[in-house]
Amino acid sequence: MADPSSYRPKPGQIPDSPGVYKFRDEHGRVIYVGKAKSLRQRLANYFQDLAGLHPRTRTMVTTAASVEWTVVTTEVEALQLEYSWIKEFDPRFNVKYRDDKSYPYLAVTLNEEFPRVQVMRGAKKKGVRYFGPYAHAWAIRETVDLMLRVFPVRTCSAGVFKRSAQIGRPCLLGYIGKCSAPCVGRIPAEEHRELAEEFCDFMAGRTGAYIRRLERRMQEAAEEMEYERAARLRDDIGALKRAMEKSAVVLADATDADLIAVAEDELEAAVQIFHVRGGRVRGQRGWVTDKVEAVTTGGLVEHALQQLYGEERGDAVPKEVLVPALPEPVEPVAQWLSQRRGSQVSLRIPQRGDKKDLMATVGRNAQQALALHKTKRASDLTTRSRALEEIAEALGLDSVPLRIECFDISHLQGEDVVASMVVFEDGLVRKSEYRRFQIKGFEGQDDVRSMHEVIGRRFKRYLQEKQKSGEWTEEPDGETPAPVDGVVTAPVDGVVTAAGEPDRADGRPVDDDGRPKRFAYPPQLVVVDGGAPQVAAARRALDELGIDDVAVCGLAKRLEEVWLPEEDDPVVLPRSSEGLYLLQRVRDEAHRFAITYQRTKRSKRLKSSPLDAVPGLGDTRRQALLKHFGSLKKLRAATVDEICEVPGVGRKTAETVAAALAGAAPSAPAVNTATGEIIEDDGAPPAALSAERGQER
Repeated sequence: MADPSSYRPKPGQIPDSPGVYKFRDEHGRVIYVGKAKSLRQRLANYFQDLAGLHPRTRTMVTTAASVEWTVVTTEVEALQLEYSWIKEFDPRFNVKYRDDKSYPYLAVTLNEEFPRVQVMRGAKKKGVRYFGPYAHAWAIRETVDLMLRVFPVRTCSAGVFKRSAQIGRPCLLGYIGKCSAPCVGRIPAEEHRELAEEFCDFMAGRTGAYIRRLERRMQEAAEEMEYERAARLRDDIGALKRAMEKSAVVLADATDADLIAVAEDELEAAVQIFHVRGGRVRGQRGWVTDKVEAVTTGGLVEHALQQLYGEERGDAVPKEVLVPALPEPVEPVAQWLSQRRGSQVSLRIPQRGDKKDLMATVGRNAQQALALHKTKRASDLTTRSRALEEIAEALGLDSVPLRIECFDISHLQGEDVVASMVVFEDGLVRKSEYRRFQIKGFEGQDDVRSMHEVIGRRFKRYLQEKQKSGEWTEEPDGETPAPVDGVVTAPVDGVVTAAGEPDRADGRPVDDDGRPKRFAYPPQLVVVDGGAPQVAAARRALDELGIDDVAVCGLAKRLEEVWLPEEDDPVVLPRSSEGLYLLQRVRDEAHRFAITYQRTKRSKRLKSSPLDAVPGLGDTRRQALLKHFGSLKKLRAATVDEICEVPGVGRKTAETVAAALAGAAPSAPAVNTATGEIIEDDGAPPAALSAERGQER
């Protein structure tokens, strides 16, 4: 690990002008490329105290052994040079998007004498007109098949074209009217090129004028009583409209725009792009990247723009680019895009209307792409094995943790405090083993104390299961085993019974009533959501129970640091570590499970009513009472005779309801937080008002 001060340039050596800089490692390889409006100010940020740097930046500067820079005239030149260097050197600490698939394009080879329509992948070629990208190649072929009826452009390969020209007989498409057969001279090269250009115009979104022209020709043919030609034109119009329906109108006014959305977490980011041409979605693509550098959403957008338009010119760069966050600064990026297009490009965040709604759709696609990527990554057996090995090595475990349990605390400003326990076995979730806890030992908000209680309760149950199965024998010195929940259970007559034989399909022992044992299996690793205090509380709970064969660690969300008991400094796993990725998934799943339970519990509490405690009063009659009287307050004021008037409510039930409401204390009046007005109706308080009391954890 290099000391950044060993290669830090002298302050006077760094120019105060725009430029691009490169960090190299001890072997001379470029590991990071960046740009700056002021090289002096930017590079000074890298050589401050290491404790003040972001962990990923700290890793980069300690890996590097030298830094060099190139001065340019403007920030736009710096942006272009940065893109060129990233592409040339492929630095390991730069964000680099990788295609999650090779997207197909609909291509028209206008650089040939007889242009051809085909599906193309890979790098774009000069003189070829591209449309897309599309999600599936079959979508392109379906569209082309519909349009060849109107635009019979050549689609055959060079070999088939040459063979047909030699034998003087066209292929099948030429016989059925889906190719103009230029190979045998049915149409000259000039007319065939005009067909190809009309095909391109239609695909580019200029559809209305062409369809109207076909409709006029159909009317003229009908007036001249050329009904066969009119029928063919009618079918042509229908085919074009069906082709248009495959990409519905999403933006009015024939808008040309690209919409870019980003979904990210602490470790990875996914980008989705919708290409809108003529108001219709003409293509879609997506990328996924590891966040190997400290980068904001605006920085991710800037990297996406560089990759998306770095090799494009002219109309391939649309007039409008809509993004979720603007790069900082935005002016050089907007100017760079305008230069590549040759005219003004608007780079902005949509604020309202159809464009904002479509951006939300693109954002949902990005979220789904990120979730799918994580699912694929987690399901790989080799990856899971490597992740468990990395965790064992980083935490100093004797063996890989095949069973990991993670605990999280959730509450709403100290109310409805709950906890969750999620289980991962062999790197995969085991939802049947999930458990939920209500904090019972105290009132209020104390995450550390809550964690101590939950860990203690979980492992007391584990010790109870060991006693039931006979696995807990007397200590070697003859001492009585430690009490569990205040009760000491010792073997009868000194005989230790054997553990129950597994009789479930998954090989798990069951209780006498046939139900699976809930806490019978100890984990090799306990993960808590939090830092050093939560880890210390969990370790203390295990020590109090005499359990010393279960490892404990905590994952702090802010910097993804792994904390161990009695350690002053955290363990920082490498950014590319599959072990860190697995720990993050475990922690996030525990948080999701805890907050879902907390919301459910709070919702039930807010909807509770004194009528719930009335014996023999079900939902149907309870709703009938509230509907008849309109509110709980009016029902409380009603007499027994008035309650008996409700259909289905007899006198005995009415007396029980009246007694229950008389004994129940009236609930506090609800308050409209916007106006301060007291809402006199004391029915169940609205969840929206209660939710405004604070934020969930």
